[in-house]
Amino acid sequence: MSFTDRSDAPIYAELIKELGDAPAEARRTAEETKRELERTMNFNGMPYEFS
Repeated sequence: MSFTDRSDAPIYAELIKELGDAPAEARRTAEETKRELERTMNFNGMPYEFS
């Protein structure tokens, strides 16, 4: 469940509507960057696992 789904956080939900969900956007960007790095830095064809 995301924070915007919670009925006990109406102020947070309103801020998300007005300003966007920066934590969710940061997570999406980090996931995209990780996938791109895995494709770019993988020289042997095997998926690379970040620890």
